[in-house]
Amino acid sequence: MADEVILLDGYVSSFGMRVRVALAEKGIRYEYREEDLRNKSQLLLKMNPIHKKIPVLIHNGKPVCESLIIVQYIDEVWKDKAPLLPSDPYQRAQARFWADFIDKKLYDASRKIWTTKGEEQEAAKKEFIEVLKVLEGELGDKPYFMGERFGFLDIALITFYSWFHAFETLGNFSIEAECPKLISWAKRCLQKESVSKSLADQKKVYEFVVEMKKSLGV
Repeated sequence: MADEVILLDGYVSSFGMRVRVALAEKGIRYEYREEDLRNKSQLLLKMNPIHKKIPVLIHNGKPVCESLIIVQYIDEVWKDKAPLLPSDPYQRAQARFWADFIDKKLYDASRKIWTTKGEEQEAAKKEFIEVLKVLEGELGDKPYFMGERFGFLDIALITFYSWFHAFETLGNFSIEAECPKLISWAKRCLQKESVSKSLADQKKVYEFVVEMKKSLGV
């Protein structure tokens, strides 16, 4: 019997994009369902009753929540194609450490860029660039974060690229000027069809952020 795979997601969600990239890397066919987060579906509330958030992967009726956990689940279930996590236990632990760093540091700093003004926004921009520089240092001269092959940590970070145009436009700064190696890495990732077809259009993300700013009154 074929696997039934459903993804509850939001087009501009950098977290949802991670799951889309992972599924594309593995060549998994799935049903995509766009969620209206202002009017959440009964299915979303049933499948993720704790956080009530996207993305949620439903595999043969069973839900898996939280993007990094979903990506690891995909890698473990469909392990016969395009491994995402390294086989070495230490490298695997390092990949998880840096992915956790991205979620704890990068998301909060990036959100403040478009939800604040003045000195607070300047501080957010500085923090955001500092976090990116740390990640750029971890990348070094490697083509991808774990070496020669695109994988888990690349997926964890590349989806933020869809938001870079919005951050730069609303924050009036250039990420490429500050982190050229990281942007070169992002462009390398985008050469992969699994990435380019899964990431949200930067202009649509910008339009979404502008609408969000209006609704939040910031």
